[in-house]
Amino acid sequence: MSECYVELTENPIDAGALLTKVGDPDVGAHAWFYGVTRRTTGDRVTSLLSYEAHPSMAVAELKRLAAEAIERFGLNSIVVVHRVGEVPVGEASVVLGCSSAHRKSSFAALPWLMDQIKTDVPIWKRETYADGTTQWVHPTESVVDEREAEDDA
Repeated sequence: MSECYVELTENPIDAGALLTKVGDPDVGAHAWFYGVTRRTTGDRVTSLLSYEAHPSMAVAELKRLAAEAIERFGLNSIVVVHRVGEVPVGEASVVLGCSSAHRKSSFAALPWLMDQIKTDVPIWKRETYADGTTQWVHPTESVVDEREAEDDA
């Protein structure tokens, strides 16, 4: 039986407490992704990120995507925790975890799920820079930026 845990929180994410949610003696792989606030984006210095959400819609969409990931990748369990409010540099804004019988399924699920979260879930990100200016970041811009960065690597 597959398990799904989804949470939207205003508090720092305790990733250690989430480990047991993907534990199962019948799986051979656990995979995790921690999306953290980075200090620099290009030549700009970030002081913090702020996330706003439509809570009930966001949780419903996160649950739908988690269920789809279980089905699509044959996962045994999945954890999705997303912060709202202010997230300082170095802290996690999102943590995804999953388990499966073999590593390929877990490895494949995480980038798919993160891309879907950025484009489909009503959670909005505003970046505050060290110079005091702010900018709302469109989710598709983030996905495109990250894909371009991956292509450059």
